[in-house]
Amino acid sequence: MTATVHVLTVGYVGPKTASTVTLIRDGAAQVVVDPGMVADRDLILGPLRELGVAPEDVTDVVFSHHHPDHTLNAALFPNARFHDHWAIYQNDDWDDRDADGYQLSDHVRLMRTPGHTPEDISTLVATEEGLVVLTHLWWSAEGPAEDPYATDGEQLHRHRETVLASEPVLIVPAHGASFAPSGQTPR
Repeated sequence: MTATVHVLTVGYVGPKTASTVTLIRDGAAQVVVDPGMVADRDLILGPLRELGVAPEDVTDVVFSHHHPDHTLNAALFPNARFHDHWAIYQNDDWDDRDADGYQLSDHVRLMRTPGHTPEDISTLVATEEGLVVLTHLWWSAEGPAEDPYATDGEQLHRHRETVLASEPVLIVPAHGASFAPSGQTPR
């Protein structure tokens, strides 16, 4: 058995901003990634309901980084453990751990991928179809090739190469629709 990935809402950037919000199911783990800004909270909660997942059922929330457009709706999940680049938080517990290589569940692993911010992490999911990577290394399939807000563009490009070398079948970017990487994918 492998994990499944369900995009709850597709993000965008422009006059308004929303993050791509995703649910990963891996056995008992129900993981929401980047529950940030959306036009209406029902754009997160509605698709969860359709999948039979109540907010209380979510076991884990992953923040790719700490910008509000990726974290704003975290409180929707009262029983979750929260994961970022250096710790796991739940209620009043703060457990230090490096995200790089952290095995969140049987088929879900975290990886440090700084560039957009120094604290960025990506979520790697082994699915029946192959590796799926949820990441802020790309905003969307169309780019931008150069992240205008990157704190370290060279580092971002190195991590893009690392992710692409792992041969993902699908990339779930921070602010756009999922895409299969190709030779045209910005590196």
